[in-house]
Amino acid sequence: MANEWWKRAVIYHIYPRSFQDSNGDGIGDLQGIISRLDYVKKLGVDAIWLSPVYQSPNVDYGYDVSDHRAISEDYGTMTDMEELIFEANRRGLKVILDIVYNHTSDHHRWFLEAKKSKTSRFRDFYHWRPGTPDGPPSDWMSTYNTSAWEFDEKTGEYYLHMNSRRQVDLNWENPNVIHEVKEMMIFWIRKGVSGFRIDQLGHINKKKSLPSYEQYVDKEANPHFEIIKDEGAHPYIHHLNEAVFSKYGIMTVGESGSATPEEALLYTDPDRREVNMVFSFDHLQVEEGDPESDVKVNVVQLKKVMGKWQKTLEKKGWNTLFWCNHDEPRIVTRFGDESEHRAASAKMLAATLHMMKGTPYIYQGEEIGMINADFEGINEFRDSKSITEFHQRHYEQDEDKESVLADLNKRSRDQARTPMQWNDGENAGFTEGEPWIKVNDNYLSVNVKQNLDDPESVFWFYHKLIHLRKTEPVVTEGTFDLMAPDHPSVFAYTRTGGGEVLLVISHFGKNLVSFSVDREQISGLSGHLLLSNYTVEDDASSLEKPFELRPYETRIYLFKEREKER
Repeated sequence: MANEWWKRAVIYHIYPRSFQDSNGDGIGDLQGIISRLDYVKKLGVDAIWLSPVYQSPNVDYGYDVSDHRAISEDYGTMTDMEELIFEANRRGLKVILDIVYNHTSDHHRWFLEAKKSKTSRFRDFYHWRPGTPDGPPSDWMSTYNTSAWEFDEKTGEYYLHMNSRRQVDLNWENPNVIHEVKEMMIFWIRKGVSGFRIDQLGHINKKKSLPSYEQYVDKEANPHFEIIKDEGAHPYIHHLNEAVFSKYGIMTVGESGSATPEEALLYTDPDRREVNMVFSFDHLQVEEGDPESDVKVNVVQLKKVMGKWQKTLEKKGWNTLFWCNHDEPRIVTRFGDESEHRAASAKMLAATLHMMKGTPYIYQGEEIGMINADFEGINEFRDSKSITEFHQRHYEQDEDKESVLADLNKRSRDQARTPMQWNDGENAGFTEGEPWIKVNDNYLSVNVKQNLDDPESVFWFYHKLIHLRKTEPVVTEGTFDLMAPDHPSVFAYTRTGGGEVLLVISHFGKNLVSFSVDREQISGLSGHLLLSNYTVEDDASSLEKPFELRPYETRIYLFKEREKER
């Protein structure tokens, strides 16, 4: 882990299916991404992370992989992939690939062979168990709210799937599985990739929860045992680090959605030699704001959660900084304002996040302030999980259709997957054909072209934030301290290091609010304004007494020791 380029980097997350279509079939592809690399470079980021582009039946749009060494025909060919890596690297952009190895597709050759016989050499690549008198081996539920076990008639046993029944969980206790994972990673490293995002890292180890095959055969297994949500993949990941990550100098970020800061520290402490960072969704699971207030999110709780992550990983380990990804609804809709203050709230949310300690991840469209779309019927959704939930709640449980649709519109994964809005032309410039999923209706006013033409746009604000990270060492290295932790709408904090103090003040509400800075944290220092989303005096004199913050206002100040200014 000697080459820690990722600590000063900003990473741009691309969902290939929705980024740019090059051939008019309505589906984004690799050539489309290549055609937009100059735009990504203009933003100022250092790397692109691609959601899966591997061969897949697309039950979960690439997160059900049938061949990790082949490219989906929807996206192009291996030649296209090699060209993408080359063109990205030529522009100084590293490429991060999504690795899906908690499970494979049920179309993967390993699983097809495993189903043929109990004696197949691939049988133990997966978790197979005999049933119980009541049916499945246990009462575990998948993320689709169905049984996590699927019966295979030919062999008379059940296989485990913690996601869709078409996504079959791999058995990491089998050393052959780990060998295949290593070989696949080395295959892509030799193609020129610089890192991996490891999908569902926290779920690959099920040894603590799952009784052995023999216990089922001997009828000693209890079908009502509780699954441990994150059992820790530490031994496996340490082994991969020794064999691959450290050996090839690869950046790694693991998804462990339910991990606590303390658990994340175990994964990311460099002395343990596992992964560089983890994605946890702690900060996106905070409560909504008081319905009678002008603030959408419980800001006090948000500060508490994000502050704990900052402090826990401050001296060891490393944070990921993100609001959005391919699974999460748009943050402006969730925590900001979709209408009058859309741009201001998008900038405020960006500043709040990007000035913290860690590596920022920007999800496509976040940098232009994209918001959730309005899906009018279940026929407009494409996410299998959302469609399954609709059928369960409406048809099986007789829940009102409109209320289910309203709920899905708030949190469906499809909200992250509407096409990138490039311009105000047909289909937002995404495709000349019929888009695989609807384009957000607001593309006429919210698009890349409009953002690039407006020097005060969300895009150029992100560009300035990225520049600050690269030019102000305190952003990367400084310690973190909350200010006014109990304030209901203002998220303020400092970053301190090298004789400097960076002060970030962000207002999460629509109404005007008065705020006072704790001068003790900047005592004896002289400061000036670095960046704001409203017109503000260029010095810090206004902070000496209570001042008024406008709707979704954000300010970033830099304070230095007086003698260092001369």
